[in-house]
Amino acid sequence: MQTVTSADGTSIAFEKHGEGPPLVLLHGGSSPKYWEPIVPRFAQDYTVIVPHRRGVGESGDSAEYGLDRGVEDVRAVIDAVSGTPVLFGHSFGGLLAIETARTTPVQTVVAYEPAVLVGDYRAEADLAAQMQARIDDGRRREAMRFYVSEVMHGGEIDDLDGWLAEWPPWPDIVALTENVARINRAIEQYHLPDTLDVDAPVLLLTGTAGPPHLRDSIRAVDAALPDSRVVEFDGVGHGGPTEAPSRVIATVRDFIDGEKTRVPESST
Repeated sequence: MQTVTSADGTSIAFEKHGEGPPLVLLHGGSSPKYWEPIVPRFAQDYTVIVPHRRGVGESGDSAEYGLDRGVEDVRAVIDAVSGTPVLFGHSFGGLLAIETARTTPVQTVVAYEPAVLVGDYRAEADLAAQMQARIDDGRRREAMRFYVSEVMHGGEIDDLDGWLAEWPPWPDIVALTENVARINRAIEQYHLPDTLDVDAPVLLLTGTAGPPHLRDSIRAVDAALPDSRVVEFDGVGHGGPTEAPSRVIATVRDFIDGEKTRVPESST
């Protein structure tokens, strides 16, 4: 485990695996362990960097948190490693990857269902407040159940308890309840700009079995980016990188390899 100091002095931990050009994996509402099944699939060809989000794992914390602070944390990790990285983020990590790439040089960006709220869903979203109400009532486990139901299933699932019993992060993820509530506040405060000034190609990934509002978000993010591609995986949900790792990783590798050999339009 290595650490770096972020802009406000907070210690941010990151794991480092393998050798090669840097590939930074940014986790969403779960812990950095989310990427454990993925790391070995990249570590033979890349130096895989797995930051621990502020307040999670081995990283330090602060009283105040927002998306800008998260971007500073990612940038601090990037500055501590050699080379210009590929950023691969899931959910909130996908939003962090895109926003980091607006101010930091990167090779490419991959975002699986970045946590961006648009349209009617954005106007109605109050996930953070509903989580906080349950937390304040001493029902942390219920707060996390509510979050998982909304984010993984769009609020529509017949047997949530049965599904949770088979979901590897449960019940350990309950320990992250307060942290997840605050990243949802950051997500709800974020307004997608008309143009995302990312000077790198972006691969946007989604699944047909994920929440409908995140598929709406993918289309909106795609429209705001100058150079992006969308791939949808049939029958895959919000946990795509770990639900269907072979399919997702093959697509990611093809994209990265294709961008290495693509001739920029301005040079033709």
